[in-house]
Amino acid sequence: MRKRYQIALFLIFVIGILFALEVEKSYQSKLISVPHDLEEISGIEFDKLGHLWAINDGGNSPKLYLLDSTGHIKKSIRIINAENKDWEDMTQDYFGHFFIGDFGNNKNERNVLTVYKIENPIDIKDTITSAEIIKFKFEDKFDSTPNDSIKNYDLEAFIYYKKYLYLFTKNRTEPFDGVTNVYRMGDYASNQNAKLVSSFVTCSSGKYLCWITSAALRLALLSSNKIWVFENWKGDDFFSGDVKEISLGIVTQKEAITFVNDSTVLVADEYFRGIGGNIYQIKI
Repeated sequence: MRKRYQIALFLIFVIGILFALEVEKSYQSKLISVPHDLEEISGIEFDKLGHLWAINDGGNSPKLYLLDSTGHIKKSIRIINAENKDWEDMTQDYFGHFFIGDFGNNKNERNVLTVYKIENPIDIKDTITSAEIIKFKFEDKFDSTPNDSIKNYDLEAFIYYKKYLYLFTKNRTEPFDGVTNVYRMGDYASNQNAKLVSSFVTCSSGKYLCWITSAALRLALLSSNKIWVFENWKGDDFFSGDVKEISLGIVTQKEAITFVNDSTVLVADEYFRGIGGNIYQIKI
């Protein structure tokens, strides 16, 4: 019995050391810490002048925050005709208009979801603005409380590509099958049906490690400990080309990704139980 106890203590010690090494590895790529106002950071995006903007998750103010190079907030902009039910990601079109996805749907109960489109933040001189509003439904979702086996209508990730918005689902099926679906819809204010384009299996076990939490173009999908980078696709079937999987080591609540250049991304995680609340710079 004593020997088993000693072995258990040794294993706990080894696990602790490995965890500490993973934390150290993760923090080596840390660029900045985010302020308290962004503890639930859920989206990041560079404007056309290279300024970094961020948003918070649901239940917070409907604001965008401009960050300086040290992580301090330089400016905030409130969208006066928006609410933050569950803001999950940001993207932008070729003109620099920002899109903000209010489409978090953890229980798959929301049938009508929202994307807010605002002018290029560079052109917003005030601290308030208004948005064009895109309302949408999934073309194949017919029930506000779908069966557990088809609960794949939560969203935390989208991109703009060639005049369309592409939405990547966060899979909540039971039993979990690891499939993320991509839907397409227009980039203009109207009531729309998001149409299914294709699917990709991230992984089929350990669902918390397989959930897609953000996306960025050149296409990268983010989870709590991985990035999938897609290249050489055909048309708008992003999953038809090559894919590279990049391990991020330690599992944290990673919620946002954006490209710095073709070989570098920024990744942000929420602050949770003393870990996270940072933006990391990662070579891909």
